[in-house]
Amino acid sequence: MKFLKSACVLLAGSLLLLNCKSEIKEEVAIKDTSTIYIKGTMDAELTSPPFVPAPIGNRSAKKLLVNMEILEKEGTMTDGVQYVYWTFGGTVPGSFIRTRVGDEIEFTLSNHPDNKLPHNIDLHAVTGPGGGAESSFVAPGHEKTFSFKALNPGLFVYHCATAPVGMHIANGMYGLILVEPEGGLPKVDKEYYIMQGDFYTKGATDEKGLQPFDMTKAIKEDADYVVFNGKVGSLTGDNAITANVGETVRLFVGNGGPNLTSSFHVIGEIFDNVHVEGGDLINTNVQTTSIPAGGAAIVDFKVDVPGTFILVDHAIFRAFNKGALGMLKVSGEENKKLYSGVKQEGIYHPEGGTIQTMPVDKNKKEVAVTTEKSLAKKIADGKQLYMTTCFACHQGEGQGIPNAFPPLAKSDYLNADVKRAIGIVLHGKTGEITVNGKKYNSVMTRQTLTEEEVADVLTYVYNSWGNNKTNVTISDVKEVKNSH
Repeated sequence: MKFLKSACVLLAGSLLLLNCKSEIKEEVAIKDTSTIYIKGTMDAELTSPPFVPAPIGNRSAKKLLVNMEILEKEGTMTDGVQYVYWTFGGTVPGSFIRTRVGDEIEFTLSNHPDNKLPHNIDLHAVTGPGGGAESSFVAPGHEKTFSFKALNPGLFVYHCATAPVGMHIANGMYGLILVEPEGGLPKVDKEYYIMQGDFYTKGATDEKGLQPFDMTKAIKEDADYVVFNGKVGSLTGDNAITANVGETVRLFVGNGGPNLTSSFHVIGEIFDNVHVEGGDLINTNVQTTSIPAGGAAIVDFKVDVPGTFILVDHAIFRAFNKGALGMLKVSGEENKKLYSGVKQEGIYHPEGGTIQTMPVDKNKKEVAVTTEKSLAKKIADGKQLYMTTCFACHQGEGQGIPNAFPPLAKSDYLNADVKRAIGIVLHGKTGEITVNGKKYNSVMTRQTLTEEEVADVLTYVYNSWGNNKTNVTISDVKEVKNSH
C-alpha cells in the first residue's frame, strides 16, 4: 500500500513537472519578439533634451522611419567658453528615439555637407555587427540607410563609433533610444531626458574663449567639465525641469561618458523605482544609482512637497565645480507633516573650477599682468567669475545668507576699506566681523585667482547693489599682495 501511495505521488509530481515545462516553453515562445507582426509604417517622433516623445502605449508594432542628421556646430559650454560639438540632430545628447519591441526601424543617417568628418552610429539596441556602425559610415554630404528589428525592451545608449571612437563620443556624439515592452511602460505624469557626459578642453576649467578638444586629458580621464545635456546650466534656472506636487516623474538618464561613471542622485528625493542599467530588473527605494559610461537607467518617483530639487552626479566635485548639476522645480501646496523647515532659495549653484583653500599666510607667485581693461569689460568678466565662484555663499544680488554669510550689497564693511576686501579675497578670512550692524562668524576661503581676476570680481561687486563704484586695479591687488 505504501509503495502504491509513493508511486502515485511520484506520478503526480512527474505530470506537474511536465505541465510546468510545457508552460515554460509556451512562455518562451510568446517572448520571441523577432516574430512579432509588423502592421503599417510611421515616422518616428524625435525630440531634443530634456524632452521625450509621447509614450508608445498599446500601439501595434510598425515599420518606424528614423531620419537623423549629424551636425558639427559651435556652442556654449559655460559662460564665456565656446566648444565645437559633434551632434546627432543638433543637440548634446542627440535626439531621443522612442520605439517598442517588434518594431522594424529603418534608420537613415545623414552627414551635413558643411561637416568636416565622416561619422556613423552604434545603437546598443541593435542586434547586429557594430550595432549598425558597419552599415552607417557616412561622409559629409551623404546619407546611409539600414534597418534592424527591436528585439529587447530597455533604455539603450547610441553613439558614434568612427575612429578615434573616444574623440567622437567626447565631442558629444551620444544619445538614448528607448525600446518599450508590449503595452508600454506604466503611466506617469512627467517624463524627461537627461544624459551625462565628460568633456576635455585645451584650456583649464572656465578658461574663456573657443576651447578645442584635448586628447591627452581625455586619455588620462582628467575632465574639465562633467555636465548634464551638453553644457553647464542646461537644467538650471529657466532651463530647470518642472513638476507639480503629487505628480509622478520619470527620468530617462544616460551616461555618454566617454570615461566617467555617474552616481546619479536627486537631493531631497528617493527613487521609488529604478530600472537598473535600463533593463528589466527593478530596484525600489533607491537613493543613488550607478550609471556606467555607455549605460542608462530609468528612475521614477513621486514628488510630495514643493521646492527645488537638485540633480547631481554625487561624485560631488563634478556637480559643484565641473557642472553636473540640474534642477527639478516642484510647485504646489506645502505639507508640513511631510517636511517642515526654513527654506533657503538659491543655495545650490555651480561653483566653477576655481580652487578654494583654507586661509594661509603666504601665496604662490604668479606671472604679473599689467594691462588694465575698460571698466565695462572688467565688470562683465567679474560678473561671470562671481556667478561661478561667489554665488553659492553671497547669492545673486549680494544679499548673503542670514546667520551664515554676510551681505555684499550696500555693505558698510566692504565699502569702508577696499584694501581689506582685496586681502580677504587673496588670503581668506576667519573670525567675527560686523556687517551692517549684524555679527557674522564664519570662514571665507582663500580664492586661487589671478591678480586680474581679483580686480575684476571686486570691481563687479563694488559697482553693483548700491556699493561705492570703486574700480579695483591690478596695481591695487599687487600692492596688497606684496604688503602681506
